[in-house]
Amino acid sequence: MTLIPLLPDADRHAPFAYRHGEVIDRDTFHAQVLTLAAALPDGQRVMNLCADRYWFAVALFAAIARNMLTVLPNSAAPEHIAMVAAEQPGVLVLGDQADSPVNGLPYFRVDVPAPAMRPTLSELPLIDFEQRVSCMYTSGSTGTPMPHFKTFGRLQLAIHAGAERVWAAAGAPCSVVGTVPIRHMYGLESSVLLPILAGGRMSSQIPFFPADIAASLAEMPAPRLLVITPFHLRKLLEADIALPDIAVILSATAPLSVELAAQARQQLGCPVLEIYGSTETGQVATRETDRESDWHTLQGIALEWRDDEFWAVGEVYETPQMLNDTVELYSPQRFRLVDRKANMINVAGKRSSLSFLNATLTSLPGVVDGVFCVPERNGSGEVERLAAFVVAPGLERAAILAGLRQHVDSVFLPRHVVFVDSLPRDGNGKILASTLQALMTQHLPQRD
Repeated sequence: MTLIPLLPDADRHAPFAYRHGEVIDRDTFHAQVLTLAAALPDGQRVMNLCADRYWFAVALFAAIARNMLTVLPNSAAPEHIAMVAAEQPGVLVLGDQADSPVNGLPYFRVDVPAPAMRPTLSELPLIDFEQRVSCMYTSGSTGTPMPHFKTFGRLQLAIHAGAERVWAAAGAPCSVVGTVPIRHMYGLESSVLLPILAGGRMSSQIPFFPADIAASLAEMPAPRLLVITPFHLRKLLEADIALPDIAVILSATAPLSVELAAQARQQLGCPVLEIYGSTETGQVATRETDRESDWHTLQGIALEWRDDEFWAVGEVYETPQMLNDTVELYSPQRFRLVDRKANMINVAGKRSSLSFLNATLTSLPGVVDGVFCVPERNGSGEVERLAAFVVAPGLERAAILAGLRQHVDSVFLPRHVVFVDSLPRDGNGKILASTLQALMTQHLPQRD
């Protein structure tokens, strides 16, 4: 058994978290983690539904200290919470809300300690490298959300590998502001664990609107890292508001176009790193999208071709993890990403990807948002027709098709173009498979 400290050996008096104008040092964070750990009722697993990133972090590490598994649902939708609760019997909900965010489950509020829970410092516990500390659920963008377990030591290895790449781009450890959900793998790694385990500083805020992003960045000292998605980065640049200096931008959850990355570099004056990864693998590789097309794996991670599949291997994994993507492998540490397997389509014998088509659609002048979908496939799996949902006030179907025709083969032009007021994206900017299916059922003609 290999034991490692719960929290890194760092200057305990150094500023660590910024919360509504309050500066919290690591000493206070350590004390609140240990105090909460001592107060938690006995149990095997907790569901961390804290809305504030700081209290989410306190609850996460308190559970680790007590050898409790933290369950992280990817959505607050009642049906998803019910599914997760059914899979995790006896789960205790942890939160920072006055009332429980989930009916029917036991609730423990973490941000209002009782008098007996006053912070008292003690030695940090040692944690088994192989201790399972979190159960993450996939986003559901390509199907039913599935659980995946993460161990403490391997999460630490992954975070240190990512920090080596990100801090190098920034020039130093950063103050981290993230717009992404904290219960998603990308948000957990980059906006929670990165500042905690790799010497950064954390914002408690999870800003959404451009003005809120600017305020969260301004609250924290330079250098600053902005953790964001392509969808929200595009909206931030379109707002064209004044922002504090940003040392580096980190983007994930969907393909980042070369054009958007270049615009961000020019407009904000900083490099843009894109992360390749998944819930199953965590962060695997990075690239500067506007300057290189190839991806470079993080330290200690390699890709291998075996059994007609690509696999991510390394000490960061309990077992090798199969990629759900099609790649061109140039070496174990360098590759080109083609697209997710589920996004590769074949129409009339010609191949393309939904990610490419979506990027082309949203790049058209006047298109605010849009997504392609596959209403029908034939018996051999080939697509018989495509459709597209588009947010484009003032445009007509003919203009959309004319714009697409300049970039894609005619077989990929959507047979149906459905104009909608908005598209229901989640906090990561994704449209869930179930949501897209509901849109198709509602708006597209059904075949008998």
